[in-house]
Amino acid sequence: ARPPATPEGMALAYGSLVLMALLPIFFGALRSVSCAKSKNSSEMPETITSRDAARFPIVASCTLLGLYLFFKIFSQEYINLLLSMYFFVLGILALSHTISPMMNRFFPANFPNKQYQLLFTQGSGESKEEIVNYEFDTKDLVCLALSSVVGVWYLLRKHWIANNLFGLAFSLNGVELLHLNNVSTGCILLGGLFIYDVFWVFGTNVMVTVAKSFEAPIKLVFPQDLLEKGLDADNFAMLGLGDIVIPGIFIALLLRFDISLKKNTHTYFYTSFVAYIFGLGLTIFIMHIFKHAQPALLYLVPACIGFPLLVALAKGEVTEMFSYESSAEILPHTPRLTHFPTVSGSPASLADSMQQKLSCPRRRRQQSPSAM
Repeated sequence: ARPPATPEGMALAYGSLVLMALLPIFFGALRSVSCAKSKNSSEMPETITSRDAARFPIVASCTLLGLYLFFKIFSQEYINLLLSMYFFVLGILALSHTISPMMNRFFPANFPNKQYQLLFTQGSGESKEEIVNYEFDTKDLVCLALSSVVGVWYLLRKHWIANNLFGLAFSLNGVELLHLNNVSTGCILLGGLFIYDVFWVFGTNVMVTVAKSFEAPIKLVFPQDLLEKGLDADNFAMLGLGDIVIPGIFIALLLRFDISLKKNTHTYFYTSFVAYIFGLGLTIFIMHIFKHAQPALLYLVPACIGFPLLVALAKGEVTEMFSYESSAEILPHTPRLTHFPTVSGSPASLADSMQQKLSCPRRRRQQSPSAM
């Protein structure tokens, strides 16, 4: 058994986890605004609809349970080897995309920067369809080389600093590139994952077992015995990336809503950001008191939804908040429902009605500049 962590070590570990959680949310939210205005097809965000949000907790539960059964049946060593290779590639790409805007400031003005495009298509003639259309330049290749150094370090040593660099990159990319189309979808997603997190942490040992067995950068870690053992410390406190990305994409949505109001204020963004700090601090406090792993979304979801909603009620902007459509400004070509049809009968009849509305012939619309 490991010796108990000192109060100083615990304070340093949990304080560092809070700081590391805040950085990708803050900068990811700012970059999500630029991403929404981007004309580069390789940087277009993925929009989460209400249907996606409703299915996500079910898909996440099946994945979590499947990983738990894999770890119980098969050798943990071989599973983690495969996962390490998979996240090695993903981590390099995510870290390269993260540091690219910062690295551009260090390149000299006369740097020979050539443009490249990686294009994969399917079919031919009029039926040709783009599968991958990725645009990059020489500067991106330099960032990719630097990220590969971190990737090799992680693959060979599994060091907690390399793990955190990849984890921060995944979190920032998630907040930047995953966009909720409206506040109602955010409430559905956070509400569903609230139940998911509580059940799998309190109801079973599945979540904790997978988190401790899964050797991949899906969590941020910080040693509680860093002061005693230095960089070789091994008594870690951890925070799952889902507890960063899921509230983070909701906070980023509120920032885009603030900008859409054109009042030169970021009231809802800062309110939800402070709410996240409060919820995460409460999670750590409860975990310290009861000495048991806590589902962070149990405290983060009510805070991140409740605080901005109270502000909207006080300012009389609840209607504007729930009528804001992020996807209308980001992906005008994406079919979506602007209202819910009134259909009586079975759920199947409702689905048929929705499908008919989406399948109606539409005129080709010209691309218009973003309103944001």
